[in-house]
Amino acid sequence: MADARQSAQTTDYNLHGAVGIRLLDARPADAAVITRQLNAILKQPLSGPPDITIRFVDRLETPSHVRLIGVDDAGFTDNAFLILRSKHKSAAKVQIPFAQVGHQPCEIIVERGLPAVPHLIAIINLTMTAKGVLPLHASAFNYRGIGALATGWAKGGKTEVLLAFAAHGAQYIGDEWVYLTRDGQMNGIPEPVRLWKWHLDEMPQYWAGVKRADRLRLRGLAWSVRILDRLSTDSLSRRILPSRMIRRALPILKRQLNVLVPPTRLFEGSDGPVVGTLQRIFFVASHESPETLIEEVDSLDIARRMAFSLQEERAEFMSTYLKFRFAFPEQCNELIDQLEQHEHDLLMDALANKQAHTIYHPYPVAIASLYNLINPLFD
Repeated sequence: MADARQSAQTTDYNLHGAVGIRLLDARPADAAVITRQLNAILKQPLSGPPDITIRFVDRLETPSHVRLIGVDDAGFTDNAFLILRSKHKSAAKVQIPFAQVGHQPCEIIVERGLPAVPHLIAIINLTMTAKGVLPLHASAFNYRGIGALATGWAKGGKTEVLLAFAAHGAQYIGDEWVYLTRDGQMNGIPEPVRLWKWHLDEMPQYWAGVKRADRLRLRGLAWSVRILDRLSTDSLSRRILPSRMIRRALPILKRQLNVLVPPTRLFEGSDGPVVGTLQRIFFVASHESPETLIEEVDSLDIARRMAFSLQEERAEFMSTYLKFRFAFPEQCNELIDQLEQHEHDLLMDALANKQAHTIYHPYPVAIASLYNLINPLFD
């Protein structure tokens, strides 16, 4: 009876045999939160004890009063550190043992009802690093039996390279975080792909993968942007709607012109985790020129640049870690404190002696042109 009860209350996620996550006391709505962050195809039994346990509770009780850090951002009791904000700044109460995460099995306690568990991906990445697996902010795919990685700074064009090859039958590996093992294998978290409206306008075949409600939302937003653009250049209209209001409204609307689409709707054969062997590296960035340029480079040049991209990607996590150190100055996490050196070593090892190219393109880029430019490198 006890075994059946434990089984009913336990849900496991297996990240390619490297990191195991176990949910305790998770109701269907709680498990759905994690599934949105990790994807249902990673919901698999573990072969050993979990690295990360997430326990869901109705109310996170604290033995002493909570002292706040900032305005309801974080807090601490005599012996616990609490995060009080989740996704979209919604109120939360989450207990994370920062002294343990990454290098020891840890238990995160979460009050039910959150849209996402704060810093879950960062904690997974930290655990991967401790095990000698490199997390890289990148897109990855297999094409003609060759494993390719597109990386760079955020918004540099990684997804555009992925979409360019998706249209020609590439296998999806990952689009946000890709994990490189010491033997050169690549796998990833199959998160939804963020498609901007201009992606869909250029590659209309992907509209079929967008839900009807999202299609209507995108078209309504695009109409609003066009109207405000016209109003911003019309002197009579500016008397009714001040240009300052238009300047503020336009960026807000434009940032919403995107939709998250599961990779299964974009790629063939993406209904299960796909593994590749790293053979091609593309460092992608935009520039002011109208030309799209490609140049062969030393792969270690890319490794050195990406060390700083990784630091930027975890800036929010590091801010929370500093709040933890503020709350408990006598405690630390040596893995986090030495993370830059660990990442540098893994980057130099994982990317060494690989065929590598830089690609500089205008923004927005013609996605088909990326395929035409890069495709010969797979011959």
